[in-house]
Amino acid sequence: MLERLNQALEHIERRLDRTVEVDEPARIAATSEYHLRRMFSALAGIPLSEYIRRRRLTLAGAEVLAGREPLLDIAVRYGYGSGEAFARAFRAMHGVGPGEARRTGAALSSQPRMAFRLVIEGSSSMRYRVADKPAFNVVGLKARVPLVHSGPNQAIMDFVRGIERQAVERLEKLSDQEPHGIVAVCDDLDPSRAEGTELDYYHGVITSAAAPGGTTALAVPAGTWAIFTTSGPAPQAVQELWRDVFTEWFPSNPYRSRPGPEILRTRLSPDGTEADAELWLPVGPELG
Repeated sequence: MLERLNQALEHIERRLDRTVEVDEPARIAATSEYHLRRMFSALAGIPLSEYIRRRRLTLAGAEVLAGREPLLDIAVRYGYGSGEAFARAFRAMHGVGPGEARRTGAALSSQPRMAFRLVIEGSSSMRYRVADKPAFNVVGLKARVPLVHSGPNQAIMDFVRGIERQAVERLEKLSDQEPHGIVAVCDDLDPSRAEGTELDYYHGVITSAAAPGGTTALAVPAGTWAIFTTSGPAPQAVQELWRDVFTEWFPSNPYRSRPGPEILRTRLSPDGTEADAELWLPVGPELG
């Protein structure tokens, strides 16, 4: 998998001065656009679109300093429809406008080319199972919240604290299948998975029942799910599990992520410092 990802990156590198459609790198990586974006973001720590933008502005910066072409020609080559748009993007990355950089020979920022390498630590094994699940409903209370990769998500914490205990008890009675009990469900995430982008968060249950008044239902079609379990400090153990699934499990197993909600069942210790968690992710067979 990592070898195919590197081939996809090489294809992108050769097309930085042209339009880059993600479907072709996904084909080279023998996976879907959705999974390619997920894998890249998890492995690189930045969205694929941001990496492409920064690589283009790195190459553009070198050409600006070289002084051989008009700035507008450079802007157009790297996908900007106007000198103003190019200047804004250039300044956002380099801290200086292209005209001033050319006049003064200013020091510019650089986004190095990326390549992925497998590092085998062998310190732990990942507990998982794969299951086919018929269609079901997520029924619960819903909020639109920002994505937080590390540390507590204050928006989710505030939302959950505002839910009355009686409402939670009524929801728990609807739970009639795995994962049982109250779960946290994330859906409609931005494809970039960038920090601060928004998602739909459901505090609810997995059920075959319809949504009672005052709640929201999310219909989930039948499909295959990979189920991962972990125990450890909260919330670090859960966030590290999410990371490890995409940096370790997917590159080593014949599956890819597919669009769909991500479901987390968490049980905290009495003092709230430790967690037992079960993470359900929608998956499909890896393309040949």
